[in-house]
Amino acid sequence: MALLELRDVRARYGAIAALHGVSVTVDEGQVVALLGANGAGKTTTLRAVSGLVRRNGEIRFAGRSLLRARAETVARLGIAHVPEGRGIFDELSVWDNLRMGAYARVSRRELKAATDRVLGYFPWMRERGRQQAATLSGGEQQMLALARALVSRPRLLMLDEPSLGLAPLIVDELFRIVAQLNKEEQLTVLVVEQNAEVALQVADRAYVLETGRVAVEGTADELRAHEGVRRSYLGY
Repeated sequence: MALLELRDVRARYGAIAALHGVSVTVDEGQVVALLGANGAGKTTTLRAVSGLVRRNGEIRFAGRSLLRARAETVARLGIAHVPEGRGIFDELSVWDNLRMGAYARVSRRELKAATDRVLGYFPWMRERGRQQAATLSGGEQQMLALARALVSRPRLLMLDEPSLGLAPLIVDELFRIVAQLNKEEQLTVLVVEQNAEVALQVADRAYVLETGRVAVEGTADELRAHEGVRRSYLGY
């Protein structure tokens, strides 16, 4: 069953059109990857779902239209968006960043249980809860951004370029956690990623965007076998 549906979505920044009729379906419990080069429209697709860019067409989440929904409403409905560049609060501690993730959907009474659940995936944060987020390594900051999103108990997690600037070992660990969340909690994930190889290892389905349009779509296995995808994004 489709949890998120985009139909003929168009988006623009002022006079500049960024999406030219994008259609994407994310079924409940799936991991779906959006692949493509810089400027293809991947980030704008996530921003269109979150209500952060002017858009039209049809966007539905759990059967409800998001086209007129503001970003805060989208978050309260259960969509957590981890933007490119992480978007953590540098001046705050690890604990305070996690608390900020809870404000939209988790009550004070539920906060401890929600935080304890997330820290099961990131045990190192327990000992470093008072540490200022700005002093964490790049990989640790990305983990914190993911943990903060998970505290809100989302139905849909959207990740924008989570591997950007990270060492391969950190990238592998990050996607291992994403796969674990999907398997153990049936968390639905929509991930934008330039590293097609690592994204296709965890994805059920994928879409390749080119200049604001869907160029190729299919299962992860179908995209691995697609000659154009192999040459352009997988390097063989």
